[in-house]
Amino acid sequence: MTSSKKPRTMAVMSPSGLFDQLFSLEAQAKWHATAEHARYVFEDFESPTARRILAETEVLITGWGCPPLTHETLGMAPHLKAVIHAGGVISDKMPPLPRGRDIKASNAGEVNGMPVAEYTVAMILLANKQAFSAARLYQEQRRFIDREQEFPTAGNYRKVIGLIGASRIGRMTAKLLQPFEFEVWLYDPYLAPEEASELGVKLVSLIELMAASDVVSIHVPVTPETTGMIGAAELAAMRAGATLINTARGEILDQDALETELISGRIHAILDVAVPDVLPAEHVLYELPNVVLTPHIAGSMGTELQRMGDHVVAELERYAAGLPFTHPEHLATAQAGEHLEPIA
Repeated sequence: MTSSKKPRTMAVMSPSGLFDQLFSLEAQAKWHATAEHARYVFEDFESPTARRILAETEVLITGWGCPPLTHETLGMAPHLKAVIHAGGVISDKMPPLPRGRDIKASNAGEVNGMPVAEYTVAMILLANKQAFSAARLYQEQRRFIDREQEFPTAGNYRKVIGLIGASRIGRMTAKLLQPFEFEVWLYDPYLAPEEASELGVKLVSLIELMAASDVVSIHVPVTPETTGMIGAAELAAMRAGATLINTARGEILDQDALETELISGRIHAILDVAVPDVLPAEHVLYELPNVVLTPHIAGSMGTELQRMGDHVVAELERYAAGLPFTHPEHLATAQAGEHLEPIA
């Protein structure tokens, strides 16, 4: 953007109250100093007011709960030049852009991934320390606990940590683990050896990783290829007493096989996700002493949401200054032969 005029912006997310959780008063002040902002936060594009403001919008700020930006929606936004998303990706909410339409995009996937990596590292350290088992034992017995007798294998020195997937969060986790005296193994068939070296990890097969690791942490997206990739054979390969951490998606695991292993007590699990995401109240995993369940808290929450808001405002400031986004996202364009109506 080369004009000195402030770009007009519009915020769309659901619920609308998410806006004040994302954007501190300081961030909102920076936004108003950088761009014109409608007084409203919209949850969709359906109302006459939303459509009127969309028609004048140059930069669309989207967040969780924003509905898909269809061809019809984009057609109602002839001045739209950029979308800044306070979330993982925005491209899966947008159709291929027709020829002649240039819309830049940015997302907050990097900053939203930071709390997940931090949560993972915290859980790795606590799992190796056998902190959850120690806390339960102390609560049950309420007496002196001889830690060396009760937990002779506890500790974080020279343990093997297995990471499944060199995704954005997987890479962040690997980097956060570098200061510790761990041996970090990683399974990802698409990661080049030189990239593994930069991350300080040892590339191995999935079964090798499952068999050698004291803690296994999952960091792959849900795809047809990854759904159910951790099944009975992989779980059976885990050493007795090892811990499985899942902050990705429950569908990555064969949950029936996981439940069988956990009921046996042979391994431990720290699960921030499951299938379904909220387990029924009577589900066995709530009761097992070797399972820690958290209610999908690994991602941004509370004050961490403001990190995403600060990121969005920083990207908006870069746009207004004519600079490229720090975290651009590629938007697909129509392929030759696709007959899409041009967007005005």
